[in-house]
Amino acid sequence: MGDSWRNHEWIVGRGNMWTMWGGGCWILGLIFAILGIIADAANTSLGLEASTWLLLAIAAFAASISWYIGWAVAVHIDSIKGKKE
Repeated sequence: MGDSWRNHEWIVGRGNMWTMWGGGCWILGLIFAILGIIADAANTSLGLEASTWLLLAIAAFAASISWYIGWAVAVHIDSIKGKKE
């Protein structure tokens, strides 16, 4: 597993998985943001304070960026391989 990042087929094969994880983190961030807005508008806490929900949303959106970067690398490697063939 330590040298699997050097294997181009492994990286390209994981592209779909990374996209799904990125989408999951993005949707989770959207849910956290909506909960934060609702908690702030209702002036109540929905388990957590409104600012905490919004900070969780920012963290989830930031986590989704790393998964999408992995997908972008996989697509880039696949396109380079396609140009060589």
